[in-house]
Amino acid sequence: MSQLFGILYRIRHFFMFLLLQIACFYLISKNSSYWDVTFFNSTNNAVAKTMAVSQSVKEFINLGNINEQLVLENKKLREDLTKQLEYNSLANTGYKPDSNKAQRYQYLVAKVISGTQNLTDNYITIDKGTKHGLKPGMGVICPQGVVGQVMSCNEEYSRVSTVLHSSLSVSAEILNNRLRKEKITALGIGSWPGVNSRIIKLSTVDRFKPISKGDSVVTSAQNSIFPANIMIGRISKINTVPNDAFFEINVRLSTDFSSLMYVYVVNNKLVDKQSQVEEITVEK
Repeated sequence: MSQLFGILYRIRHFFMFLLLQIACFYLISKNSSYWDVTFFNSTNNAVAKTMAVSQSVKEFINLGNINEQLVLENKKLREDLTKQLEYNSLANTGYKPDSNKAQRYQYLVAKVISGTQNLTDNYITIDKGTKHGLKPGMGVICPQGVVGQVMSCNEEYSRVSTVLHSSLSVSAEILNNRLRKEKITALGIGSWPGVNSRIIKLSTVDRFKPISKGDSVVTSAQNSIFPANIMIGRISKINTVPNDAFFEINVRLSTDFSSLMYVYVVNNKLVDKQSQVEEITVEK
C-alpha cells in the first residue's frame, strides 16, 4: 500500500495539471456560448457513436437468434405458399383438389452441420433425426431451391444426399411465358454429371418444346418428394443433337451449397398411401 501511495505522490503534478485542464474547459464552456454549443455537440456525437457501437455489438451477438427466428417465420410462410400453390395449380384445369392433399406438405427447419460439394457423391449432415420426425426418403430444400433427399438418420442427425449426387435425379419442369400461353408442359429429369458443382443436366425434354436460355426450371408435380414449383435453377445452355429427339440442357443451380446454413425438410404426409397404390399397380 505504501508503494501505491508513493507512486501517486510522484505523479501528483500530472493530476494537478489534469484537474486544472478540466476546470479550464468548464469555465470556457460556461462563459462562452460558442464553446458551450461546441462542447455540447462534441459530447453528443461521442455518446451517439458509443451507443451505436454498443448496439452493433448487441446485434452481432444476437445474430444467431435473429436468423433462427427468420427461418421459423419463413417455414410458416412456405407452408402457406405451398398450400396456396396446390390449389391454384389445379384451378385452371377445373379440378378442385381435396383439402388434405393441398395441405399434405409440412416443413421442419434444420441446421447444416457439415457437407461436401466437390466429390462424385456429395452429402450434407443436418442436426435433426428420427426423434424429430425425420426418415429416409424425405426431400430437403432451402430458401434458394432444391437441396436433396434424406438418405439415413439416427436419433439426432440425418445425412442428406444432395442434387450433386450421382444416384439422385429430380423430376423437373421448364417454365416460360410461351409455354404458359400455349398451355404446353415441358418436363425433364435433372441429374448431376459430376463435373461442375453449380451445373446439372436436364434430359428427356422434347426438342420441339419452345424453350430458351434463361428459362426457369422448377420441380414438377410428378414426384412425391418435393412440392411442385420449387426452384431448381435456370437454363444456361441448350444443345441440339442431330437425329436426337431431346435437347441437351445445362441448368445452373439456384442453390449455392458453399453457403448453405439452414434447410427445410419436406414431410409429405400422404407419401405412404401414394407408395402403396403405386406398388399395387406395379405388382398387377
